[in-house]
Amino acid sequence: MTTISLVTGGSRGLGRNTAISIARHGGDVILTCHSGKDNADAVVAEIEALGRKAVALQLDTGDVSSFASFVETLRGTLTETFDRETIDHLINNAGHGEMADFSATTEEKFDKLFAVHVKGVFFLTQALLPVLADGGRIVNFSSGLTRVSFPGFSAYSAAKGAVEVLTVYMAKELGARGITANTVAPGAIETDFLGGAVRDIPDYNTAFAGMTALGRVGLPDDIGPMVASLLGPDNRWVNGQRIEVSGGQTI
Repeated sequence: MTTISLVTGGSRGLGRNTAISIARHGGDVILTCHSGKDNADAVVAEIEALGRKAVALQLDTGDVSSFASFVETLRGTLTETFDRETIDHLINNAGHGEMADFSATTEEKFDKLFAVHVKGVFFLTQALLPVLADGGRIVNFSSGLTRVSFPGFSAYSAAKGAVEVLTVYMAKELGARGITANTVAPGAIETDFLGGAVRDIPDYNTAFAGMTALGRVGLPDDIGPMVASLLGPDNRWVNGQRIEVSGGQTI
């Protein structure tokens, strides 16, 4: 049976690449976007061109109060488009970055980061449990910055560190249903994260490339296919793990 994966923040960056990679591996995809409907529709079209089904739904992962209505919309989409009642995979990718020194990080920035990266992941996953199939998979996105420090990312990295601990608890508590939970931690990647800093600022790109054993920064195509492979049957015994995908950054 064809799998259905829900990818949050699937309209751009690593979420987009993950959604398309899943389709290339033969899966159908439901992706969410906060805004940028045109980008989301373009991802849907690209997946459909691969011969797979795809739907884009609007979701603000920082607004816990919207999750109940989102689940009802998802249930309708599953029935109408996929003739199913459940999803097989949940990829919690949606997020944003804030770069500020520890001493300059405001409460507002801190709260926004934790609202999306921690509270949102916690309560969205909780809300989706009734529609996540037994034997399903959860993949939460973290960051290489939880293993090594880089000035300006104290709040962001703290949030991602919380996600890594949360993932272990998901793996333990959902194991009775055969559901696995793992964290994928990318290193520096050329996306529009932080306004495309790693991609567009040569000094940043060179600095991170110099920290990486393979001599370059990452590309979205280094991440999405790895996530897609983690969802496959060959990786059914991988559970409760933090998997860094960084080309050997700062080792």
